Amino acid sequence: MLDMRKCRLCGGVVKRTPRSSWQRFKYLAVYRCSGCAQEEFVPRFAYRMGDECRCPRCGTTRLVKLKVRDRSDRMEHGIWNLLSRIAGGKLYHCCYCRMQFYDRRQFSEPRRTQEPEPVGHMRVSH
Repeated sequence: MLDMRKCRLCGGVVKRTPRSSWQRFKYLAVYRCSGCAQEEFVPRFAYRMGDECRCPRCGTTRLVKLKVRDRSDRMEHGIWNLLSRIAGGKLYHCCYCRMQFYDRRQFSEPRRTQEPEPVGHMRVSH
């Protein structure tokens, strides 16, 4: 489940707003706070920068590494994807966007919950 965005200034809920033509080119998304009307901009290539592998569309790190391309889901097109593939990037799949893409950054394995250890072990001494 994706987290709901909150305003950095007042902590109110922010909602996505329509972008102008120039904003479409420059930003991936524009959010506006319902409380203080502050706007927050997400740069176009924000998800392509950073240390770990992320989906270029939604930004999630919950990805699946693929060995071969799946023809049923779409492949991302663009210069970033091509450069990542040429640079030796691995093929990934986003289950939310149903999109495949190449990325050469470090893949963070999905976090698995560990079984809690039982509390209050009783030792029997003979």
